[in-house]
Amino acid sequence: MAFLAIVFNGCTETYPLLTNTYEEIIVVEATLTNELKNQEIKITKTSKFEDQGVQAETGAKVTVKDDQNNEYLFVESGAGTYKSQSAFQAIPDRKYTLEITTKDGKIYQSTPQTLTTVNPIESVVPSLATNKDNETGVQITVNTFDPAKTSKYYRYEYDETYKIVAPRWTSLKIIATGPQTVDLINNDPNTRICYSSKNSTDIILVNTNDKTEDRVNLPIRFIEGSNYIIGHRYSILVKQYVENLEAYTFHKTLRDIASSSSILSPKQPGLISGNIKCINDSSTKVIGFFDVASYSEKRIFFNYSDFFPNKPIPYFNTCDDIPFLFCFGGEDCEGETMIYNINRELMTYIGNSGTRYTLVDAVCGDCTSFSSNIKPSFWID
Repeated sequence: MAFLAIVFNGCTETYPLLTNTYEEIIVVEATLTNELKNQEIKITKTSKFEDQGVQAETGAKVTVKDDQNNEYLFVESGAGTYKSQSAFQAIPDRKYTLEITTKDGKIYQSTPQTLTTVNPIESVVPSLATNKDNETGVQITVNTFDPAKTSKYYRYEYDETYKIVAPRWTSLKIIATGPQTVDLINNDPNTRICYSSKNSTDIILVNTNDKTEDRVNLPIRFIEGSNYIIGHRYSILVKQYVENLEAYTFHKTLRDIASSSSILSPKQPGLISGNIKCINDSSTKVIGFFDVASYSEKRIFFNYSDFFPNKPIPYFNTCDDIPFLFCFGGEDCEGETMIYNINRELMTYIGNSGTRYTLVDAVCGDCTSFSSNIKPSFWID
């Protein structure tokens, strides 16, 4: 398998990872914030392009130290993730250093980092808009302002959650009771309403250096009116990190060279210069950045009817009725096919007239076939 040329930052200098070569290197994702919480650091390894997943770095000793002789120990919690044993937060004017000792004895250390300006999100606003393709939808904009002009460098992420109502749900469910028999039972009402969530995958950056004010007015998410995720009720949690110039430059480099959706993709080509190095082996390389950033978040909700009061609710499936003649052996009989779809939960019941049954794709009648019926703790109807 041939590989694209990749340039990584080593312990002391940049170096090329050339075509047809592969070197296992640890990848560190570490953002310490001013939230009082169990902080999290992720440590994985570079992967070959043909690998299906990312390999976790296990068995490492991970600590964060500050210049007041405080030390915070992180423990492994699975999948390359390490969480602090106790909740803590980054405090202004303190210097924090990340140290990682891997099970093979390599010691990685970051340069000292201090907390950036604490500057909360002002607002997150949805509005009716048209995109470049002339599609009407909802534009979600995040607004922030620092009158002291000390924030300047911003990174954003978002989590979106949306309510799904199965459009062809019925109170009856069809089950196969034998190889050639079916029965109707009461359907579970918990299969009608579900909630799905997705996280942003792009590296979203803004800097205000070329502006007269340290003000952000960023269109962070556009959702077409035909997109089913806003068909009932939608929520977005916007997360803001105020970064220093070094962290912003690192993430901008990743954004500019990456073609994947991962914040830190070890499979992506390009020059990646971080602030972590191997201090006991100058030939060992590392990819990653230890970021100490002030954090702010804001959540909003809206309904489809708030912006499209007279339009039918969109859904990702056409949900057409599919008829079956429930008999066996005859030329037009479709009993075997119907039993097959019922047993594999591929279709759900709509109605019947004698031996003529109408079914529909399961995603139309049972939202749990692709989503979760557990309402999130933050959800407000």
